[in-house]
Amino acid sequence: MGKFLTTQEIGKRTSTPHDEAFKKLLQTFFKEFIELFFPELDRLLDYSQTRFLMQELLVDIVGQEARELDLLLETKYTLLDAYVLIHFEPQSYREADFHERMFIYFSRLFERHRKDHQLIIPIAIFTAEDIKNEADTLSMMIPQHNILYFQFLKVELRNKDWRQFIESDNPVAAALLAKMGYNEKEKREVRIAYLRMILRLQNKLDDARLALIMSVADLYFKPNKAEEEEILRELRIQYPEEGERIMELMPAWKKWGYDEGKDEGREEGREEGKEVGREEERRLIIRKLLEKGFTPEKVADTLELPLDEVKKVRGS
Repeated sequence: MGKFLTTQEIGKRTSTPHDEAFKKLLQTFFKEFIELFFPELDRLLDYSQTRFLMQELLVDIVGQEARELDLLLETKYTLLDAYVLIHFEPQSYREADFHERMFIYFSRLFERHRKDHQLIIPIAIFTAEDIKNEADTLSMMIPQHNILYFQFLKVELRNKDWRQFIESDNPVAAALLAKMGYNEKEKREVRIAYLRMILRLQNKLDDARLALIMSVADLYFKPNKAEEEEILRELRIQYPEEGERIMELMPAWKKWGYDEGKDEGREEGREEGKEVGREEERRLIIRKLLEKGFTPEKVADTLELPLDEVKKVRGS
């Protein structure tokens, strides 16, 4: 027989920065995620009646372990004119019995919520580079009779062709572009396509949501200064107007400090004149991320700022 974990034991189960960032992405852009990867389901949901539920602790009696669901929400399903549950489970590593775990989650949710929800929709998002064609079904049968057939929805990012998404204005597409299928020779093309997507999104998203998209994307792409300088120089040659706009956008979020190709005297004057404005912009971004539920530590890590600065803004 399995055991229920104590509150202290549960507290020891910490999430990685990747897990937390992905969860925040889904919370902020739930509708956009469904639109992007499940357009058929998108047409059946009433997003105006969506609420996120508190994390549920589900105990696997067989496996003798307890796990928190990554994300569970309630929304309206128009075909049934009823509220349904949608369970998101990001998976960043290969796990042989993952499909069994998804069924256990589903069965526990069914056990708890079947009286209030006519439908439970489980969705797995596979983000690891070596994950392709993962099992998404669990079945049991005897001759002439199916006892069980369970199948969850899934997104395998490495199976997605990045070129199919670069004209999209969907913020989730920009955040996850670097996790899609491309080879090493295409890496620079992917980064340029992503930066151009960010430019388009700049006019459609507030600063906090744009910062979230960029922070998630950089977890996957892991840019470095030398590579970015080369890419931005290429952007300025191929797309002069967009290249200049990128040069203005990126330092507001990441302290990379690209000054190549600019007149030193003019740049020195401009930077000195903009310093006060940048500080105010930075404080605004910090406040918005804190309002979105980010911890001070997460804000400091996302924006690459000293923790003391973030705490000072929070207390002001």
